[in-house]
Amino acid sequence: MKKMLAALLAAAMSLSLVACGTSNPPANNSGSAGGSGSGTPDPAPSGDKVALNVIAAQYGDLTKDWWAQFQNDFNAANEGIDLKVEVVSWNDIYTVVNTRVANNAAPDILNIDTFADYVGDDLLRPIKDFVSDETYAKFYPAFLEQSNIDGTIWAIPDLASARAMYYNKDILEAAGVDKVPATWAELKDACQKIKAYDAEVYPWGVDMTTDEGQACFAYYSWTNGGDFLDANGTWTLNSPENVEAVEYIVGLVKDGLTNSDPATQTRYDLQELFAAGKVAMMIGPNQITSYVEGKENPINFGIASIPANEGKSTSSVGVMDRFMVFDNEDTDDKVEAIKTFFDFFYEDTRYSEWVIMENFLPATSTGGEIMAAADPDAASWIEIVGSAKFYPTAQAKWADVKQGVINVEQQALLGGNVQELLDALQTQIAG
Repeated sequence: MKKMLAALLAAAMSLSLVACGTSNPPANNSGSAGGSGSGTPDPAPSGDKVALNVIAAQYGDLTKDWWAQFQNDFNAANEGIDLKVEVVSWNDIYTVVNTRVANNAAPDILNIDTFADYVGDDLLRPIKDFVSDETYAKFYPAFLEQSNIDGTIWAIPDLASARAMYYNKDILEAAGVDKVPATWAELKDACQKIKAYDAEVYPWGVDMTTDEGQACFAYYSWTNGGDFLDANGTWTLNSPENVEAVEYIVGLVKDGLTNSDPATQTRYDLQELFAAGKVAMMIGPNQITSYVEGKENPINFGIASIPANEGKSTSSVGVMDRFMVFDNEDTDDKVEAIKTFFDFFYEDTRYSEWVIMENFLPATSTGGEIMAAADPDAASWIEIVGSAKFYPTAQAKWADVKQGVINVEQQALLGGNVQELLDALQTQIAG
């Protein structure tokens, strides 16, 4: 995707003239600093800058430099605000944030994935109070709904990704697979043919690690008519559909039709193997496209929907991260400063540049229009993510469920009974 950045930015400049969002906002020269509470500085004498502290997640090697430039540009454009952005790796961000919260030093703005626990502890403010109407109107409504608890939207999306099946066209053709698998039965048949053709190639890539084991559960549950919750919001972790789903994928592993150790080989390991022609098929996000195309000798690959069980519907997995605002007893000046921050970040050209740099998909309609105009392949991905299902992250118990389904998968790999494991998890979560 990075190769289309120049075209995207040109399209963004054109579209921004008619888009509903704001461009670079004027400087905020309001008079006082933020209010007390949760580590935010006490009010300062009139005329001092409004201090604004942000913790942002690190997505890649370029993230820190981008935020450093953003901080410089923002402070130059807004003389009344002193913005400080701290970029923290995904490995450390949960510990860092929870430690700050415990020490009454919560950031003003946090960029992370989970949010429900903070809502449950009364730590967040409703996000609409801190976002201008112009910026708020840009977001895809389905994305906003992922942060809805009891009718209140608590966070806004920063970016998103979707998942699809990647397959090596040359390997499938050489192995005699004449149709891209669309069902579980076709997938297993294709895996058996690939294994018979070349025992050195892993037919199917599976990640049951702590990185993406919950995604693995969702891939097979959702394409078998199962889910984490039913329509009434009740946990259904041990449903017959979910049991069958886990048994199916564990069966592929035990039959030797997947990578050797799904409990330790992450999606990043799999995409490396896929790019090298050592994995024939795998499920992954849109970022894999640019990763493979960036190789010196890229493989010949295709993208298709995730296979579903016979009679069931395919489903992509949508993943999005968020911005949220902590309740730091903010003054009116701080509220306006936070609105200015979001207007600045979601300015169409700047935001599109950020999303493309990080190899994700936009969470705003204007960003989607810019990306689709710049690259037809991106347009298809935007359509996928727009119709994808999402993890139930608004549920306070999601963190436990996420770890729970991963544990179930890993115990099943060691010979555990899937029904009994999911029954125990259901009892733990639902009581």
